[in-house]
Amino acid sequence: MKLGVVMDPIETINFKKDSTLAMMIEAQRKNHEIFYMTPNSLFINSGISYATTSNIEVRNDPFDWFSLEEEKIIKLSELDAILMRQDPPFNSDYIYNTYILEMASREGVSVFNNPRSLRDCNEKVFASEFPQCCTKHLVTSNKQLLSDFVEEHRDTVIKPLDGMGGASIFRLKKNDPNLNVILETITHHFTQKVMIQEYIPEISEGDKRVLLVNGQPMSAAIARIPAEGELRGNLAAGASAVAKSLSERDMWICKEVGPSLVEKGLLLVGLDIIGDYLTEINVTSPTCFKEYKELCDIDVAKTFIEAVEEFTP
Repeated sequence: MKLGVVMDPIETINFKKDSTLAMMIEAQRKNHEIFYMTPNSLFINSGISYATTSNIEVRNDPFDWFSLEEEKIIKLSELDAILMRQDPPFNSDYIYNTYILEMASREGVSVFNNPRSLRDCNEKVFASEFPQCCTKHLVTSNKQLLSDFVEEHRDTVIKPLDGMGGASIFRLKKNDPNLNVILETITHHFTQKVMIQEYIPEISEGDKRVLLVNGQPMSAAIARIPAEGELRGNLAAGASAVAKSLSERDMWICKEVGPSLVEKGLLLVGLDIIGDYLTEINVTSPTCFKEYKELCDIDVAKTFIEAVEEFTP
């Protein structure tokens, strides 16, 4: 295949943890030609989608993991498939790129994940489509509703809808002296919706990441154990990763969510599960490929690239 990869600048990645690099190494091993594209390289010219791109060679070398050829402009329709791996925040520029990739899809390119579904499925709000899997939660910017939720549930977690890596997540308890200022700050003076959830004590045992390819879960989970004194089970926030078997509840959640992922063209998804509850559905650039390989001996990159091949005409 001619495989395009939209990603943030490759020179800035964390080599030890980057899942996109793992995908590219596996695709190269299978002799696919890889076209590297940064998010700002995509454009439309008179109704046709294009990108400024470079052929790339990747290596499993922590000191020298890529080489780029000279940049050139191509029509995206020259590619067989495109992997959209741009990291959040999910801002207007991200949305504009999904429009361009949707145009490429109409021009015959297979795009993973489906650009329209990337727009439709906010990683926090999408989980609320499966309330049977979730703890009590609320999405609003209304001060009174947020205050009432904290009053009722006494111990809560509040987070923005467009962040990643645990950024701007707060634990809020009833009678917290900082309650009003936290609500005011995170909602931008009550103009921007946020999600608030019941606090789940099992976070101390880890925030489980379960990767699904074409709606099917890997046979284990990666639990991100918060650092001492931390609330957030995010590797970017200092959490440590351990392998865990999937519980019956984990498998049930995957079965509840999986068919919708397939229907929406979300080929690669990461579910975040704390205790018995689904907390997020990560669709933009799910990670933990390397942790799965190192801790579980599960080669997600191989499974994923095989799925891309299967779904690319």
